[in-house]
Amino acid sequence: MSYQAPLKDMLFAMQELAGLSKVSALPGFEDYDIDTAQAVLEESAKFCEGVVAPLNWEGDKNPSSWKDRAVTTTPGFKEAFKQFAEGGWQGVIHPPEFGGQGLPKLIATPCAEMLHAASLSFALCPMLTDGAIEALLTAGSDELKRKFAHKLISGEWTGTMNLTEPQAGSDLAAVRSRAEPQSDGTYKVFGTKIFITYGEHDMTDNIVHLVLARVPGAPEGVKGISLFVVPKFLVNDDGSLGGRNDAWCVSIEHKLGIKASPTAVLQFGDHGGAVGYVVGEENRGLEYMFIMMNAARFAVGMQGISVAERAYQQAVRFAHDRVQSRDLAGSAGPVAIINHPDVKRMLLTMRAHIEGARALAYVAAAASDAAHHAPDAAVQAQNQSVYDYLVPIIKGFSTEMSVEMTSLGVQVHGGMGFIEETGAAQHYRDSRILTIYEGTTAIQANDIVGRKTLRDKGAVAKALCAQIAVTEQDLAAHDSEDCAAMGQALKQGRLALESAIDFVVANGKSEPKTVYAGAVSYLKLAGVVLCGWQMARALMIAQDKLDSDPAFYTAKIITARFYAESVLPQAAGLLQAITQAGATTNRMSVEMF
Repeated sequence: MSYQAPLKDMLFAMQELAGLSKVSALPGFEDYDIDTAQAVLEESAKFCEGVVAPLNWEGDKNPSSWKDRAVTTTPGFKEAFKQFAEGGWQGVIHPPEFGGQGLPKLIATPCAEMLHAASLSFALCPMLTDGAIEALLTAGSDELKRKFAHKLISGEWTGTMNLTEPQAGSDLAAVRSRAEPQSDGTYKVFGTKIFITYGEHDMTDNIVHLVLARVPGAPEGVKGISLFVVPKFLVNDDGSLGGRNDAWCVSIEHKLGIKASPTAVLQFGDHGGAVGYVVGEENRGLEYMFIMMNAARFAVGMQGISVAERAYQQAVRFAHDRVQSRDLAGSAGPVAIINHPDVKRMLLTMRAHIEGARALAYVAAAASDAAHHAPDAAVQAQNQSVYDYLVPIIKGFSTEMSVEMTSLGVQVHGGMGFIEETGAAQHYRDSRILTIYEGTTAIQANDIVGRKTLRDKGAVAKALCAQIAVTEQDLAAHDSEDCAAMGQALKQGRLALESAIDFVVANGKSEPKTVYAGAVSYLKLAGVVLCGWQMARALMIAQDKLDSDPAFYTAKIITARFYAESVLPQAAGLLQAITQAGATTNRMSVEMF
């Protein structure tokens, strides 16, 4: 059940597909070349493999526990988080002026992937803290930044995001928590928040809650929501901790997976009101919270890739070790099951999906870096639009993929996969939440239809398709059977995606229920094709560099060819579901169910 970071594939995706050299040429990133990136990744791998990964199974067996409004985390988590903070890992992507390291997102992303692969439960705490930091740095006052940002970036404190309430799941218009202004400029916050990841724990001295609530007289709906910082312990002017705030954990959930991560029910204001500080302006809280949510959605997509990679590695090891049945070629005795064609099919399916999704995520990370650091405003805007389009795909497609791939991991183990002691089932259980939190797959799909396709009439999506068409021309210029097969499959996938975009744009306003019934299929189609695009690019690079590392690049070529023949053909079926099944879905009346 050990984990080994796939450094070679990570570096390949960063350098060859995401364009690390272009990122390191951006202002402020000049020091982050391939040698620096490799050094950072190697250090991250040491920590994740040696310190965090051994805790994953322990966290499943001995989850966090709650007693007397306090949470005790899994044995070893507190010590590991202390090492995480001391190593500076919480601050890798955050600005140096607040104590961070200011690394490009392209380098920080594989570090996050390793941490999530080592233990999803552990990594959730710094993941949510990253979102809180980003929201504070974007919208918080200088005073809030001074009081909270440094401690969060150093890892001395952690952060949470508090959206959901018992009556308000994904519908944030139904939020009822309230915040009453006080004469000293603070607010008293009252309400109940549920599903708060690491809302209470024992790993740091303070927890900084970012809480959505309404002020008196606020407009109805999402326009009347404000965002507040509500610390577990109040903070004195000199930065020292003050008294306990009126924010308490009243229970934690018992879950299918990620059991070591405490999912808290938090009660604010039962004893006079929790002291809070408004972030930015009143009634703009949802706008600020979306900063956190967008960061978290990309991160959850990386979680899907991470847990799929962990499951793949375990399945490969098991398939090498498990001896059963004769080889179909007629061996004298039983062989390791990795020799059997269907086991190879399952492992290649896992590998191809993971490599494609990883590459697409790293490409998106590079686009984010350019969006924030390119000297030209037009280049910034172009990259931001690409990143915005890709985020719901990375979140939705990669997490749906992870459920399928971890399930295949169980299947490779056979009956032993259903036995908890092998650990295969944990990856399957842990992955199941990923398609749900930070916005379900349907929410991501609605986003890509409404905000990312209809709003610009498919302009960004079609621009990506135009880039895919250029890759098809490059494939045709490579004189190889593998490139020809990929070129044909990629073209069919691109044409299917273009047809889906046209259908969404043509019918999104006139037949919204028909279009949105096919939204998840549209998201999956985009994921299949865009990941296939990255696999096609990888294939050509692997062919060009084959002699320099035959084993690595031959495996790349075969994996890409497998994607072309086994995954990209799904595009045609997904297009049919988008254009035809939506109307049929809505023929079914509520009463018929």
